[in-house]
Amino acid sequence: MPLTVTALYTYPVKSCARLAHEQITLDARGPLYDRRWMVISDAPGEEGRFLTQRELSRLAVVQPAFTGDALSLTAPGMPEIRIPLEERSGPTRRVVIWRDTCKGADEGDEAARWLSDYLDYPARLVRMPDDYVRRVDSRYSPQFAQVGFADGYPLLLAQEASLKELNHRLAARGKMPVPMSRFRPSVVIDGGAPFEEDTWRRLEIGGIPVDVVKPCARCVTTTVDQTTGHAPQAEEPLATLATFRKKGNGVIFGQNAVHRAQGMLQIGAEVKVLEVSQ
Repeated sequence: MPLTVTALYTYPVKSCARLAHEQITLDARGPLYDRRWMVISDAPGEEGRFLTQRELSRLAVVQPAFTGDALSLTAPGMPEIRIPLEERSGPTRRVVIWRDTCKGADEGDEAARWLSDYLDYPARLVRMPDDYVRRVDSRYSPQFAQVGFADGYPLLLAQEASLKELNHRLAARGKMPVPMSRFRPSVVIDGGAPFEEDTWRRLEIGGIPVDVVKPCARCVTTTVDQTTGHAPQAEEPLATLATFRKKGNGVIFGQNAVHRAQGMLQIGAEVKVLEVSQ
């Protein structure tokens, strides 16, 4: 069965709600405007640390949108706020994502108040400056590549067949099925066998070369319903994944990838497997 792209998503603000697209443009860092903004802590002693659904699940329902020349944010019970897309001159901050220390351009006090009020936690919004380069981990991608505020890589690939197999196993354990949104992929692919993506090493997606560099270890974010910000069955799907997808101390679903050319991806694009692991 041929492999094709069935869904494309971006996440303009790291760990906030997604946007669905018919097509996406890939620039040097990945999908255009994907995780170019990030929420950071402003709490004493941890200023600049990235904040995610792992500790603040309500981020899931902070909805970004692009309106004219602005990024807008909405959330339950909150007024809309708009942040200009054009990068402004202003203070930059030291921000931390896992083991990476990066530079973030502060988006101002209004955005900070909005986020802090909604999250009930001292927070600020930063964007990645246009001239800043955050390199992908060279241990997994020896060829140079860069990324925005994503955890580590520009693309996350997931397969429809793999989700179907997971949901089959969840049902066998008397658990509710989960949608693909729990795994926050950027490119969803249909066709092939469940977890066939584990074997992929080099792809061509709609004519764009892509290296598959590292399995994606999953965290508690997968337990959060992305439409409500709550966890309906706190241990799932991680507990079921642990029965057949355990690797080291984590469980795996999806593959991190690096695009090797800029261009456009669209739904329906053919996916060609150029190289697989031996």
